[in-house]
Amino acid sequence: MGAGNMGRGIGTRAVAGGHSVTFVDANPEVAEKAAADLKASAKNGATVSASSLGDAVLGDVVVLAVWYGTNIEIAKQLGAKLAGKVVVDIANPLNSTYDGLATAPDSSSAEDLARAIAAGAYVVKAFNTTFAGTLLTGEAGGQKLDVFIAGDDADAKAKVSQIVTDGGMRAIDAGPLHRARQIESMQLLQIVLQGTLGTNWGSAIKILG
Repeated sequence: MGAGNMGRGIGTRAVAGGHSVTFVDANPEVAEKAAADLKASAKNGATVSASSLGDAVLGDVVVLAVWYGTNIEIAKQLGAKLAGKVVVDIANPLNSTYDGLATAPDSSSAEDLARAIAAGAYVVKAFNTTFAGTLLTGEAGGQKLDVFIAGDDADAKAKVSQIVTDGGMRAIDAGPLHRARQIESMQLLQIVLQGTLGTNWGSAIKILG
C-alpha cells in the first residue's frame, strides 16, 4: 500500500528476490508508474502489477508503505480483507516538529496498528530503519542492510525475514511486537542525525561483531 519512495524501495528488494509485487496507491497513475519502473528488476519469475485500493487482491504479505496515521486508516478501510494476512508496518511516528515520537511511551506505531486492525491479521514491524535510497541497492557504505523485525507471530516474522533475505539484506529478529518501540526510537535518532552527519538519507543502522 503506497507507491512512494519507500514503497518503491521495498518493492525493488522484493522483486529482486523473486517475490511478486502489486502496488496500490491513492493515485492509480503513481501505482502504474512504480510497477512499470520496477519490472526490469524482477527476478525468478516475479511479476509486478498495480491496482486500486478498492480492487486490490491482497497477497500473503501486505506492506503498509505509508505515514503513521494513514496506516491505521487504511487498515480500518480494508477491514476483514486483512484477516489472515501478514501486515508490515514501516511507519515512523514522528511528531509535528520531527524531533520526537507522536506515540504514547508505552506504545508504538506497530502496536497502535495492531489494536486497530481486523482480528486474525498478523502485524510485523520492519523496514522503518532503512531509507528509501539505500533500499534501491540493498546496501549502505558497502554493507548489506540490516532490517530489524518485531512481531508476536513466529510464522509471520519468518515470511518477512524471507523477503528480506531474498532481497540481499540481513533480517534481525528483535523479538515481540512491543520491541517496535525501541526500533522506532532508534530510527528517530538516525533521522535527527542526518543533518549533523550530512549523510543525506544514505546512512543505515548496522550491528557489527
